[in-house]
Amino acid sequence: MSKAPEAIRPTKNQRQHLVAKLLSQHAVASQEQLVSLLADEGVAATQATVSRDLDDLGAIKVRAAAGETVYAIPELPKDQRAPEDHLRRTLGEWVVEVASSGTIVVLRTPPGTANVVGSALDRSGMPEIIGTVAGDDTLLVVVAEGRTGAQVADQLRELAGLT
Repeated sequence: MSKAPEAIRPTKNQRQHLVAKLLSQHAVASQEQLVSLLADEGVAATQATVSRDLDDLGAIKVRAAAGETVYAIPELPKDQRAPEDHLRRTLGEWVVEVASSGTIVVLRTPPGTANVVGSALDRSGMPEIIGTVAGDDTLLVVVAEGRTGAQVADQLRELAGLT
């Protein structure tokens, strides 16, 4: 009889990396199943934590070959879509200032976090955003034709709770 590994407390990024790995290796049909698979790896996690991880990773339910639905993470970042509540949480937590000029929006964040905000925006699927370029504490958001930087800045300010 083998002994289960002792539960460890990995960082959020380490846990989410393991979640993504498990989803690629197993047909995971439920959050409870994922909690169990994490436990098999020695990682203690609650269903609520797993739910947030799946949202953060942009996981979606897809129909497997046998007809059941399972969680999957789209392979290409352009195909990953973060839900609006994830975007709202990310902007609310990390964006401290929003400015605009022409068709560019500039977001300011604490040092080292602009890439987190950029990734959330890139995965948001917002048609008014063509793309982002992140530095250490500054993020440039390129606005699509037909919209102004000021319009998108207002929208992002509202999502960040800065209005």
